[in-house]
Amino acid sequence: MAKKAARFTGRPLCFGLAVGVVLTWVISGPLFGFSDTWQLVINTGTTILTFLMVFLIQNTQNRDTDALQIKLDELIRVTELAHNTLLDLEELDEKTLDRYRAHYSAMAHKARRKGQVEDLPEP
Repeated sequence: MAKKAARFTGRPLCFGLAVGVVLTWVISGPLFGFSDTWQLVINTGTTILTFLMVFLIQNTQNRDTDALQIKLDELIRVTELAHNTLLDLEELDEKTLDRYRAHYSAMAHKARRKGQVEDLPEP
């Protein structure tokens, strides 16, 4: 259900519907004398939609991140010289990730000193 909702809300049609709702609300303002109830309708509606969209966006982000991690794991797995210990790296604790980050940062720094990054412009 979340996947279908994310696809629908990401379409131009849904944006158009949202614009239509806001325009209808603005145009109806004089009919209701710009009353507190009139303002409460849009405030309540947008608050509820925003609340629900936060969870929908998080669900979509989690799904995309999981798919990306699986793809990266597969690339690591099939690359002959890659370290298979890097598979499923996102599941490690912060301390271990910091050690890996420091290790690869040092490797990058060393490679730059040796001039192994020839095709890239100077920073």
